[in-house]
Amino acid sequence: MTNAPIEPGTLLVAGVELTDGVFDGSVVLLLDVDASGALGVVLNAFTGVDLASVLPGWDALTTWPHRLYDGGPVSQEGAICLATPSHPTEEPPGWRPLFDRVGLLHLETPIELATDAYSDLRIFAGYAGWAPGQLQGEVAQGMWHPVRALHADVFDPDPETLWRRVLARQGGQLGWL
Repeated sequence: MTNAPIEPGTLLVAGVELTDGVFDGSVVLLLDVDASGALGVVLNAFTGVDLASVLPGWDALTTWPHRLYDGGPVSQEGAICLATPSHPTEEPPGWRPLFDRVGLLHLETPIELATDAYSDLRIFAGYAGWAPGQLQGEVAQGMWHPVRALHADVFDPDPETLWRRVLARQGGQLGWL
């Protein structure tokens, strides 16, 4: 198994060495990587906040389970939305592609334009961030394993078991973690 490149659309799977209490067992989707660092969202952690109370109307558009996800410890008062357009040839207003028809949806897009425009939608409070070179160093130490992301990982109906299942499909030593 070879590591996937550290780029937008790559999954970071927490290594067993990562026991900081924040990212234990996490699966992070990278959204941006450049000279200023990297950022992504944790795909398998929830907040205790009712999504309807902070973003009324958006909860009805989200993919099961309809919850507000804990994207990471940075800027938790902000929200990031990942979505897949309902029609593969269309790019709805407010949407920017990321990988495999998964993209970022600007939450200031009028909800009327988002209704029926997306087949999958998830909302995250906050994000995970790394300073320049920090993520590469953590990968070199085995704290994170960069692997290819699948569309299904982002909108998985059972996020609690995502870490184990992503590792298992890698085979080799990663599959045995």
